Amino acid sequence: MKSFTMNSPKFNPTDLTKIGWELARDEDGLLYSPRFRQVFGQLKVGIEVVEALSALRWAGHSLSLLQDRWAEKHGLSEGRLGVLFRLYRGGPSALGDLAHDFHTSPRNVTGLVDHLEKDGLVERVPDPDDRRSVRARLTEAGRVRIEAIWKEGLENQFEVAQGISQQDLARLRHLCLQLVENARKELGR
Repeated sequence: MKSFTMNSPKFNPTDLTKIGWELARDEDGLLYSPRFRQVFGQLKVGIEVVEALSALRWAGHSLSLLQDRWAEKHGLSEGRLGVLFRLYRGGPSALGDLAHDFHTSPRNVTGLVDHLEKDGLVERVPDPDDRRSVRARLTEAGRVRIEAIWKEGLENQFEVAQGISQQDLARLRHLCLQLVENARKELGR
């Protein structure tokens, strides 16, 4: 299968060990980056916000690298895997809706669907509600392929979240979505 990366560098498994700086625990047992505090502590202001948002970006980057590695293991890009999961869980979808769901351009989704179609995993079908539109839907081969890796994907997520209580996971979800809500307000100004 030919590699298609959607303008992202090819994944290197050693990248996971090179992300950011070493971690330590403070007096309350909470993780932090001594190097970050060394660099940004010179600002002589409270760096809690900058430190927390940097940790969030670092976590997001790490999770993205894990997703890339997992997708590549199955001969897919992260984007193609995402489209397969979305079609598996949500059924046939208009390409514009996929672009919206993935916060990307219709052109990018078209490229992903083109490659998945070429691999026999997705097919384009007419939209029954809008004859000008086309939907992507899993083929039987696509369904078999995604079902084979679906359970593994869930297991991977549980593995990454091990040691985090359900209460902390709910709090993490809330805090991340609070940041999304705050960012939306800022973007709306």
